[in-house]
Amino acid sequence: MERTNYSSGAKWEDIVGYSRAVKIGNVIEVTGTVAIDEHGTVTGVNSPYIQTRYAIQKIEAILQKAGASLKDVIRTRMFVTDITRWEEYGRAHGEFFKDIKPCTTMVEVKGLISPEYLIEIEATAIIS
Repeated sequence: MERTNYSSGAKWEDIVGYSRAVKIGNVIEVTGTVAIDEHGTVTGVNSPYIQTRYAIQKIEAILQKAGASLKDVIRTRMFVTDITRWEEYGRAHGEFFKDIKPCTTMVEVKGLISPEYLIEIEATAIIS
């Protein structure tokens, strides 16, 4: 099967050795996504809700480049820094996925690569 790597252009991709998304056949894996824009600015500082929305919108954009949409998402994984704020993360996730209902996981982690990041989201999509 053909493999297509999708890049965001972030300097970290070459340093760490990863792609924004990888498509093989009809499967698309989207790498961990945080609420940072193309200029390196964190969106929604101290707001789990805003950061979750922003990350999902970034996931949606890369899926579209790969020929998919959020409707094709079968799994999300949310890594959060404060599980007590689960309702804020969950509310934003639900706004995008309430009708799609992918499998999902929310796990509290000690920290993400920058202390301003409150959530990092991965997604798996299968194009039918």
